[in-house]
Amino acid sequence: MPHIEFEKGFPGILGPMRFSPHTAEPMNALANALMCSDEGLSRGERELIGTYVSSQNDCFFCQTIHGAIASAYLEDEDWSFVKSVKENFGETALSDRMKALLSIAGSVQRGGKHVTPEQIARAREHGADDRQIHDTVLIAAAFCMFNRYVDGLATTAPTDPDVYRARAVNVMMNGYSAVKGYE
Repeated sequence: MPHIEFEKGFPGILGPMRFSPHTAEPMNALANALMCSDEGLSRGERELIGTYVSSQNDCFFCQTIHGAIASAYLEDEDWSFVKSVKENFGETALSDRMKALLSIAGSVQRGGKHVTPEQIARAREHGADDRQIHDTVLIAAAFCMFNRYVDGLATTAPTDPDVYRARAVNVMMNGYSAVKGYE
């Protein structure tokens, strides 16, 4: 049960965003700036970073919605690839560059000072550039905030995967918003 009263029918981060539109607007702007770009990282890679960090934070809503979006971008219809990334990305078919970036994201999730020069060097060795490293760190840091916002208010999270698949389509078409697709 949520710690405060939210409008019914708006699970996860959508409830707090509907509750506080003046903070939702800049948070959605940040999410759109970070996630709705193919500069450096593809949208699927960006969503995969958010999914991985959310899984490390044990935020069910965020890892499921962003996993659904990542799966859609990466054509992972049964979500098995995303699931394997969350469980052990080192054993997946991801590129060495992406594995190095997820290692950095995991360190950011534990605390920014956990990122090591060796991790940065490894990412560079596998082709990551400054933009990709920057965006990985910022996505990971932002998702820690988003995850804590969702879980700190004890928001609800549907268990039906079709809810997340439908929301994923809306996000892919319209970007991030607490309103679009839920009116």
